[in-house]
Amino acid sequence: MKILTFGEIMLRLKTPENLRILQAQDFEASYGGAEANVAVSLAMMEDPVAFVTKLPDNPVGLAAHNEIRRFGVDTSGILKGGERLGIYYFEKGTNIRPTNVVYDRAYSSFAQAAPEEFHWEELLKDVDIFYFSGVTPAVSEGIEKAVLEALKYCKEYSIEVVCDLNYRGKMWNTGKAQEVMRELMNYVTLCIANDEDFESSLGIHAFDGDMAHGIDQIQTYKAGMEEILRQYPGCKAVASVLRNMRTVEDGDWMGIYLKDGKFYESPVHTVHSLEAVGAGDAFAGGLLHCLAHGFSPQKTIDFSITASVLKLMIQHDFNVVNEADILKVMKSHDTNLQR
Repeated sequence: MKILTFGEIMLRLKTPENLRILQAQDFEASYGGAEANVAVSLAMMEDPVAFVTKLPDNPVGLAAHNEIRRFGVDTSGILKGGERLGIYYFEKGTNIRPTNVVYDRAYSSFAQAAPEEFHWEELLKDVDIFYFSGVTPAVSEGIEKAVLEALKYCKEYSIEVVCDLNYRGKMWNTGKAQEVMRELMNYVTLCIANDEDFESSLGIHAFDGDMAHGIDQIQTYKAGMEEILRQYPGCKAVASVLRNMRTVEDGDWMGIYLKDGKFYESPVHTVHSLEAVGAGDAFAGGLLHCLAHGFSPQKTIDFSITASVLKLMIQHDFNVVNEADILKVMKSHDTNLQR
């Protein structure tokens, strides 16, 4: 099955050695972005996957293009033009100091793209699954319209649509997010909702904001997942990551999956993370891989959460692990990451 992801890839500038942005004299450069991260996860697992975005026709845009292409992602649908690549500054937290991200993505090539530039009848030809996250329609009104047009095409031609709600308060407010995402959810067949996503994106209560006790709220998460399926009958399944975070690095992680009226729960994984970025995208990549290969619901949630926690031990945005790596950890009896 071929998968297409649609979103923005950015230049990531990270401070060295846990320095704050205010202290940094230099930055480590890499590339990443929600849908690009998911595309690389799928390519690493040898799934046919394409990524669509718009990049500036300059050396920085070419570097971003080459970075995702070298993992085996089909980049033939990427548009060229505009003035700049979006940037995000990454300041890694530690212990009780939270991680911080500063966006510099306004007026990027992708944000300035017009919806009519994306020819979905060509881009979605032979595609079985279309993936986007809530980050993408938040980029601009033009991209919001482009997403809606893609979803309408998917519905007309029976293409599965997977959406990670992925609310970003630095990009839009809850009122706008709910207005947009409630409309887009009418086209979604599988939804990922984590933590504040339920309420911020859809106005459905599931989580009280206490990251130290996310897993302890599993019953309200389940009620929220059931409410999503009730409100959006075209959506057939919902997945979620639950966490009890003791510090920025240390916590317990698990996944739950609601499909065909039944909940499936993964084991709880106790982890110490190296870099807590991209774990949600890794979860989405794992879920899409399982969907494409017809994994059972229980194996789907076990596989997806394992992919997610493995990303916590990998620097930069991309989850550079393959299926064998994930299955090995799932079957391991020598670590806390056991099935």
